[in-house]
Amino acid sequence: MTKKTFISLLYVLMCTVCFGQEFVHPGMLHTTSDLEFMKAKILAGEEPWKEAWNQLKDSEIASLRYKPTPFKVVDNGPYNQPDNGGKEFVRDGASAYTMALQWYVEGDEAYAEKAIEIFNAWANTLELVVNHNRQLKVGTAGIKYLNAAEIIKYTYKGWSDKDRKAFEDMVINIWYPVITDWTPRYNGNWDAANGQTIMCIGIFLDRRDIFDKACKQLTDGDSNGSIKNYFYENGQCQESGRDQQHVQMGLAFLACAAEIAWNQKIDLYGAFDNRLYKGFEYTAKYMSGEDVPHIQYITWFGKPVYGPEISPKQREKICPAWERAYHHYHDRKGMDMPYTYKMIQKSRPEGTVNQSFMPWASLTSADFPVQ
Repeated sequence: MTKKTFISLLYVLMCTVCFGQEFVHPGMLHTTSDLEFMKAKILAGEEPWKEAWNQLKDSEIASLRYKPTPFKVVDNGPYNQPDNGGKEFVRDGASAYTMALQWYVEGDEAYAEKAIEIFNAWANTLELVVNHNRQLKVGTAGIKYLNAAEIIKYTYKGWSDKDRKAFEDMVINIWYPVITDWTPRYNGNWDAANGQTIMCIGIFLDRRDIFDKACKQLTDGDSNGSIKNYFYENGQCQESGRDQQHVQMGLAFLACAAEIAWNQKIDLYGAFDNRLYKGFEYTAKYMSGEDVPHIQYITWFGKPVYGPEISPKQREKICPAWERAYHHYHDRKGMDMPYTYKMIQKSRPEGTVNQSFMPWASLTSADFPVQ
């Protein structure tokens, strides 16, 4: 056993002893202290929160005139063909999350009620999520709804037991069966998306079994989306030979998962010698125009994917993927992230450029002080 292997196994064991503790609420992407910090910065008119808040307020999904568009069956196929309800499902989740943030900052109950209106619309309508992209739809939409619901549940008294129960039933009976078996042989961004939402399901429903299973799978599970497998030791990503947008999706989803775990006292950020950090810096260096080493990727089950060269596709497409990791490694841990910082300079404020990503990361994660 090599020294690095021993350290990695010891790290996993240390994380395991944290499993079983009571959940922190609210405690997905934002704890109470996170929300209070954001609120204070917005009300003080400080940058970059001021610009990020203005971006949020100018968004159509922030308007109290927004109307949800629920579907009985969300039918989303490969390459979004067909797309019956998939776009609406994800967009309504982003709106619910946006409403919850506005409720917390401004204290206007209309925003909390609008979030509940969106929850109710889907909880009372949705019956199935089907077709090839069903896991991606639940994985990328679910985290948005659940972070909104976590804020509303623990900060607003007006969400009735009946309505909350209907939402919970949808989550456990319709969403969870779609993603519970994972997609371990697909490209890693799939299970990274699944994992972030499964973790949120566990927290929201106070289901430690669901949460712990997701943490373990995303750390070292047999999946292209686990931290152990998505990155080589130098930071090369499983999808680096594919295109850089999908790499950024994998990075962003895993950063969300790591932040959720961090707020529950589990450190996925540090797994396998800060492998996620290395993935961010490797990708940011390449997207900054510099060369990085690259070899053909061999998946955890032995399949070579893509080619021996890193893909230049979407090399200049900066997605809203960078703030959360920079906040942790640089602001909390004091680690240099020079290339990630270059990406932030181009992406800030990170809003809703791509529906797959969590919106408003600059608003919620920018330049937090060392805790």
